[in-house]
Amino acid sequence: MTHLAVDRKVAPSTQAQAKSAILFLYRVVLNLALPWLDEVVAASSPRRLPVVLTVAEVRAVLEQMNGSVGLVCALLYGTGMRLLEGLRLRVKDVEFVRREIVVRHGKGGKDRVTVLPENLILPLQQQIARARALHQRDLAEGYGAVWLPGALDAKYPGTPRQWGWQWVFPSALRSTDPRTGSVHRHHLNEASVQKAMSQAAKRVGMVKPCSPHILRHSFATHLLQSGYDIRTVQELLGHSDVSTTMIYTHVLNKGGRGIRSPFDQM
Repeated sequence: MTHLAVDRKVAPSTQAQAKSAILFLYRVVLNLALPWLDEVVAASSPRRLPVVLTVAEVRAVLEQMNGSVGLVCALLYGTGMRLLEGLRLRVKDVEFVRREIVVRHGKGGKDRVTVLPENLILPLQQQIARARALHQRDLAEGYGAVWLPGALDAKYPGTPRQWGWQWVFPSALRSTDPRTGSVHRHHLNEASVQKAMSQAAKRVGMVKPCSPHILRHSFATHLLQSGYDIRTVQELLGHSDVSTTMIYTHVLNKGGRGIRSPFDQM
């Protein structure tokens, strides 16, 4: 493992994966302790600034997208949600009257509340109407159950078929749960959204790396640019520590920390 970090200069995640494999082998399979593990040199983890799109770039990419995947990406930018948080959104957690979305089981298993953009209310209502028609068809055909977290389906047997627990972005096809053998309609696949956004970025000639998670970075940065308090942005993003949110202050569109280069004063 030291060889991986010192000689091979691998990424921290690569060394961590090797460490996990060794720990599993010795602790679980061989049932042996590893007292020497503390002496292993850990691969350094450099701090990277997030890639952020400008408002114009976000608009250009989103204009190249349509359908459910386009709405998902618009929602990620409009709310600051992670990709899986958006795909796992359930009907009951969309509050149209209060203009908010409840994000359940986010990173770290935490719940939080984020804003629901007014410009996305109508498209989201139309998407939910399509999801409801799909759910009613599933019920008529003897299906309609959805996966629930924990053991809720065992505790409340009728809950998986209730409308409020259905996905806002259901898949077009039903699938079989390999663990239980039951037939469900899962949410959209994250790979479909990632591919659609990558293709949209290519069509507009985007040279920056472009993925759905960049929309979350852009959401935070653009809020700070608009003058919103960093604590408010921290709550919307669901960060435990404000220092995590502060990284976006380094990528604000202020032209090199807001200073004027002496070269421009010549």
